[in-house]
Amino acid sequence: MAEPLRLFIVAGEASGDRLGADLVQRLKRRGLSVALSGVGGDELAGEGLAPMFPMSNLAVMGLRDVLLRLPLLLHRVRQVASAIVKSAPDVVVLIDSQVFTQAVAKRVRAAGARMPLLLYVAPSVWGYRPERAAAIKPLYDEVLGILPMEPDVMKSLGGPPTFYVGHPALERNVMRPVFVDRGPLLLLPGSRRGELRRHLPLMRAVAERLGAHPTVEYVVIPTLPALQDDLRREVARWNVPVAVVSGAERSEPFARAVAAFAVSGTITLELAMTGIPMVVTYVPDSHQAKLLRGAGLPPLALPSIVAGERVVPELVFVDGVDPEAAIAMMTELLEFPRARQAQVAAFGKIRAQMQVGRTEDPRVDPAERVLAYVARRAVG
Repeated sequence: MAEPLRLFIVAGEASGDRLGADLVQRLKRRGLSVALSGVGGDELAGEGLAPMFPMSNLAVMGLRDVLLRLPLLLHRVRQVASAIVKSAPDVVVLIDSQVFTQAVAKRVRAAGARMPLLLYVAPSVWGYRPERAAAIKPLYDEVLGILPMEPDVMKSLGGPPTFYVGHPALERNVMRPVFVDRGPLLLLPGSRRGELRRHLPLMRAVAERLGAHPTVEYVVIPTLPALQDDLRREVARWNVPVAVVSGAERSEPFARAVAAFAVSGTITLELAMTGIPMVVTYVPDSHQAKLLRGAGLPPLALPSIVAGERVVPELVFVDGVDPEAAIAMMTELLEFPRARQAQVAAFGKIRAQMQVGRTEDPRVDPAERVLAYVARRAVG
């Protein structure tokens, strides 16, 4: 009987957990036995991972959140790096959570360990701080990018070899066959505690003003099971009924949603792949705001980044939160069907591009990239 593939995987947030689970499923569909170790959430646990510690330990966003949890984060970096060096897995896949995973990779390389280290999800060097591409080249054997233009961008900036592998949203999220005139309004405030703290007041303002809009059947927050109880306690104080759902309960509101008000992140790509019109927002901390100003306030919404133009409206509050601006932008989206239809048409084009990648950088299977390193080690 063949030895199992020993895969060490680290996912620090919900989107990374989904990517990791998808990767493991792809490996298993090839008939491989996979021995998992590392860190992840419910989805990776469902594939057989016994996490070293709760994934929530790593779910931080912004300098303030990092500083507040710095002792714990440094301890986790040492713990994960030590486990990788000691166990010497066949392949290590570090998923997003760029600051944490880069710190882990540095310690592993400093220890002289030479097992393949793959970074899944490229840093957003196309948006700001392009020097990060060259800085990570000594750390990773390659990067698995989820956006079609990332291989070309990383190459031009002197980064590690990068392959476009697509995104599970392409398979998980089916494009809705009909345009929706009326349905649930989705609120997507993020999954990190810091994100929730900064965005829930804004979400509340939108919900309370637009919950009774003629196009809105009800307001719903799809979230993770671990956050469901806390969010239900939060929305109980709001002056509008709000459903909080997770797991399989997410399917119905996603299938019927009229629109979404979403925090910038992977969720915006999932909405686009489903054909849900949206307004994207972000409330940065002071450090993030400084970086965004320095970069000239680039687009943050992934659908716009893939399309190369602003296909969805954005509100990035670098100079203080303005709930009225958010309410006005969401009202315009709800009251003008043509605006929603234009987004849906753009999402169809984005989906077609993401299905195949670019001519010079076609889409490849992430499992194939992992197995390429297993084959090299076997030959070596």
